[in-house]
Amino acid sequence: VAVRYADMVDKYKAVWVSHSSMGDFLKCPRAYYLHNVYKNPDTGRKITIVNPALTLGSAVHATLEALKVLPVEERLRRDLAADFEKEWAANASGKKGGFTDDAEEAEAKARGRAMVERVMKNPGPIKKKTVKLKESGNDMPPNFVLSKDDNIVLCGVIDWLEYIEADDSVRIIDFKTGKNEEDEDSLQLPIYLLLLNALQKRRVSGAAYWYLEKSDTPTDVALPDAREAMEKVLALARRVKVARENRAYECPRGAMGCFACQPYEAIVAGKAEYVGVGGYGQDAYVV
Repeated sequence: VAVRYADMVDKYKAVWVSHSSMGDFLKCPRAYYLHNVYKNPDTGRKITIVNPALTLGSAVHATLEALKVLPVEERLRRDLAADFEKEWAANASGKKGGFTDDAEEAEAKARGRAMVERVMKNPGPIKKKTVKLKESGNDMPPNFVLSKDDNIVLCGVIDWLEYIEADDSVRIIDFKTGKNEEDEDSLQLPIYLLLLNALQKRRVSGAAYWYLEKSDTPTDVALPDAREAMEKVLALARRVKVARENRAYECPRGAMGCFACQPYEAIVAGKAEYVGVGGYGQDAYVV
């Protein structure tokens, strides 16, 4: 049974996990530590890396997810291309987006603009009613206590929740801006299902990935089994908790590091360029 955050004693002592943080851990515990635990001794802030692919994804997501708070009729009147241009200028352009030259930026920006233009031409779920999760009382992303005994909180932000009027249910839609399809072993859907089952009462009746670079419509994917999702996510979350308790953050490839941790090691070693404070209040660097 899901436990609401109010039943948690101290949010600062809990281990918080999410799809991205557990993804870091699976790639490399050292990368997990440097991205999710370590703080810059000069600023007290966590560190993050900016690169063109992440910047492109962030700009497209920010443009589309801003529609969630608007009534349906207003959504369809939005000039998403103009919204994207503003978002890009404010948060993505130049070094702060991880771009090394104008040509690289122009290519990424054109790809992103094409994605939002695709949605303008094929609004699909955008023109349907949505479900909004209640704001968290703790000023954090939607979350619930995954395990009270283990003091673990699961959090996450779902791109889009389509309301299915026919049976009063909810459909998950996740925007994809990368070129690769989501791995079938991904924990993203299991985590979203757990969040929705804990934080709202409607049945989750479906899920889809919308590959915005190549598809005019979302691609349906099978929902995971809720019990299996809980077992899978909790097992990994407990591994993260044990690693944090034991400060066991070694890279599986040893002192040489791996593709996941080496860029963060470069930041710590002073070999990366600081470009400002990122969206989550992290010190952002180009490596």
